[in-house]
Amino acid sequence: MGRWKGKIYAWDVVNEVFMDGTSGQLRDSVFHKTLGKSFIADAFKFAHEVDPAAKLYINDYSVEAVNAKSDALYNFVKELKSEGVPVHGVGLQSHFWLGQVPHDLQHNMERFAALDVDVAITELDISVPMPATTDKLEQQAKDYGAVMSACMAVPRCVGVTMWGLTDKHSWIPSFSNHQRGAALPFDEHYKEKPAYNAIK
Repeated sequence: MGRWKGKIYAWDVVNEVFMDGTSGQLRDSVFHKTLGKSFIADAFKFAHEVDPAAKLYINDYSVEAVNAKSDALYNFVKELKSEGVPVHGVGLQSHFWLGQVPHDLQHNMERFAALDVDVAITELDISVPMPATTDKLEQQAKDYGAVMSACMAVPRCVGVTMWGLTDKHSWIPSFSNHQRGAALPFDEHYKEKPAYNAIK
């Protein structure tokens, strides 16, 4: 951080700190085992000391809808803010499956924003069961449009970052044993898909 001080808009200070599922428990990481829960607040404080002009984010997945994990994140951010910890933003990774953009995505972003933090979609892709038919790609476009509309409706939703550009280089096929794919706005030949126009 010292090398890039003053040149970076935002840092992802703490990433994927909560366990999966409904427990809302912190992940059993080497940091948590060694330093306890306070390592998270310390990380934000140290980061702010090094680069006080930068926005500092906590980022996680499966927290886009109102659920047990997002409730845990919400309560944790609220606690950190009440203690004066310099948390400036919450990142929602947003690796969605076709047709499963949460209906309460906007509401969830609004409740985080009410904690006086920015919100960002940080790793967006929407995977399709293969093969990717015309109907599936049209549904994907609607899903991308829904995500963009939700962000645009929340003044403190400050950005959307795609988790890649082209299906040629997506992580989804290898991760899903090629059962899912076609997750990005450009196909394997860098041709615009319906999702591109929905985003635009």
